[in-house]
Amino acid sequence: MDTRDQLTMSEVVRRSGFAASALRFYEAQGLVSAGRTGGGRRTYQRSVLRRLAFIRAASNVGLTLAEIREELARLPDERTPTRADWQRISRHWRARLDEQIEALERLRDGLDSCIGCGCLSLQRCQVSNPGDVAGESRTAPGAAFLPALLRRPVPGDPT
Repeated sequence: MDTRDQLTMSEVVRRSGFAASALRFYEAQGLVSAGRTGGGRRTYQRSVLRRLAFIRAASNVGLTLAEIREELARLPDERTPTRADWQRISRHWRARLDEQIEALERLRDGLDSCIGCGCLSLQRCQVSNPGDVAGESRTAPGAAFLPALLRRPVPGDPT
């Protein structure tokens, strides 16, 4: 293998914008892989930059770590992904993006009256949540009337 195709961790950090700790985390999660020099330092194939860009985009779209892992498993390890590879994966995102767009539009359109928290603090909540039904039923924690997609746990939040 050509050593010009190998990047040090500091080069990957600089070029990808990810912290070294994120690279180690993604490696531990099986999302990227690293080789080792004789001295034990991590080295990465240049193609890791594409994988990291994918991870960033997928995270920004709202994919979970498990979903990102599943999508990355569809990419070849030994070669740079082709346009066809990316198109195949992007089809999996379309339904997710459409769902998010719909949920965000519903949130946007209702922000001036209620964010769906069930708090009864706004007059409109008497209509959306009469008698604090959401509080009594405990069908969903937090903002029970938000679209389910917008109520997903925040990554890294212990609650």
